[in-house]
Amino acid sequence: MANLQFTELAYTDLNEFIYGQAKKPVVCSNGMVIGGGTVYPEVNLTLPTMLIDRETMPKVLSQYEEMIHGICSKAHELHSPGIIIEIELLPPCTFNPQWGIDVTKVVKGVMNEYYTKFGLKSLLRMTVVDVREGKTLTHMYKGEHWDNVVNTFRGCAEAGADFLAIESIGGKHLHDEAVMNCDLPKALFSLGVVGCRDMITLWDEIVKIAAETNCIPSGDTACGFANTSMVMAHKNFIPKVFAAIDRVMCAVRTLVAVERGAIGPDKDCGYEGVYLKAITGTPISMEGRTAACAHSSSVGNIAACLADCWSNESVENVRLLGGMAPTVYIEQLIYDCRIMNVATSRGSALEMRDILAESDRMYDPQAYVLDPKVVLKISQEIVQGKTHFERTKIAASATIKELRSAFQDGLLQLDAKELKYLDILEKQLKSIPDDEAEFTKMMLKNSTIDKFDPAKYDFNIDSAAK
Repeated sequence: MANLQFTELAYTDLNEFIYGQAKKPVVCSNGMVIGGGTVYPEVNLTLPTMLIDRETMPKVLSQYEEMIHGICSKAHELHSPGIIIEIELLPPCTFNPQWGIDVTKVVKGVMNEYYTKFGLKSLLRMTVVDVREGKTLTHMYKGEHWDNVVNTFRGCAEAGADFLAIESIGGKHLHDEAVMNCDLPKALFSLGVVGCRDMITLWDEIVKIAAETNCIPSGDTACGFANTSMVMAHKNFIPKVFAAIDRVMCAVRTLVAVERGAIGPDKDCGYEGVYLKAITGTPISMEGRTAACAHSSSVGNIAACLADCWSNESVENVRLLGGMAPTVYIEQLIYDCRIMNVATSRGSALEMRDILAESDRMYDPQAYVLDPKVVLKISQEIVQGKTHFERTKIAASATIKELRSAFQDGLLQLDAKELKYLDILEKQLKSIPDDEAEFTKMMLKNSTIDKFDPAKYDFNIDSAAK
């Protein structure tokens, strides 16, 4: 496997580990600095339910133009020092790269108009959807699906995107099965072996495109992994402790993007971004209470503790009483960021951070593992691992230990069922061999070809641990 670049934490002082400040800020060409002292609002928007095809593309582009006008107008009205706009492209706009490119041009055109007329600073994050799945997929790194992802990235970068991002899905079929069965070994295989290997190939290509197009490779997210667990746990389909452990395990997979050259800000729906910040010093985008338009969660406030950008997940362009939803959400984000930034200017940022953490962490293990103090503690253990596999295993072990200790110390509420599952998951973890190649062979023997086809990943079993 690849050399692990980060063997020490970027942060050793809890008082420096805070929102709006990153050890490695991202300096943008328009003067905005992410992680340089100001928390910026990042509005994430999408289309209402509608058909996307060749005939409807003019309407699609008109929808995006309308949304960006509303957002930029409100940001100017509310004196925002700068905003980030994220477009998570829908599958048709990656299966047809030119459509994604056209969306980028329209969005960036409106943003440039508001900068020229009003001096409104803004940045565009284009998140290309990972379409490498489905029955027609022949290979993860060659063929139509791969080419569409790569061509969309390049085209969007050339059309004016400032940041490139993706919610990659290598190993997701394995992970979906693991979540349904609360199978920790299979989750570890999906994330720490298959997922990390996929991230290396994918992010080497994204970083290369970014360098050739003068664009910033921002980051990845475990949206298709840990967020699936989060939603399932919220509906009481799986234990919350599994979702919490899964979240921390995902940090190792998402970290690979930074190891390969991504510089942030990491993407909003990757709550594991707090671990990336701890280990690498990379600025991160986070979401919490303002993401209720997309999904409910138990981390509404604590997610803001370490945010350098504050986002809303994704909101459809539908009409609310207060206006079109994307415009309403940029208003909410701007006001949230104002509070955090004023607290910083008054010397009260640490108190604000701790209030945000204390308001959530006791009530759910998924919130508890986002507490800055806990993040630094577990991150310190993760970086002791010598391979991605070992680090993912350590992440699971350290999280189980921390959750049990927090319950015993009265810092975290867990019912009898959750405690029982901590024991079950710990037993599962102990069944995993330390040798990655041995573990890989064991997992492949127990996996069906429809869940994971090694040939589609160029997966060489004998080289798995190298």
